[in-house]
Amino acid sequence: MKGKSPDSSQTSFLMNGLCEQLNPRHSIYQLSKIIDWESLENDFTRLYSRRGRPAKPVRLMISLLLLKQLHDLSDDQVVEGWIENPYWQLLSGEHELQWSAPVASSDLTHFRKSVLVKRVPRVS
Repeated sequence: MKGKSPDSSQTSFLMNGLCEQLNPRHSIYQLSKIIDWESLENDFTRLYSRRGRPAKPVRLMISLLLLKQLHDLSDDQVVEGWIENPYWQLLSGEHELQWSAPVASSDLTHFRKSVLVKRVPRVS
């Protein structure tokens, strides 16, 4: 089942969102605005089953895999780095600072395998 992205309309009463707290000239901040997330979510929706437990949001999973490649990190390292880096959280669609891991590192492996199996045609 396709996961839902965080609700962007709900903001904290006491705190500004990440967009207001972070430097808009930072490269990851700019990257978060350049990527057409809606198009990616639409493309990946067909890879999800309509049954079963809800999956993690597509934007979160894609952003974690992107950060993993950009910084040459392991699955564990990218998940730990996400907790510590508000720019990474902004890239993944978060609007407020999070203090816990968004996924288990094994979720990245499952997502990557699922995408490769369903998107890459087999060569015989």
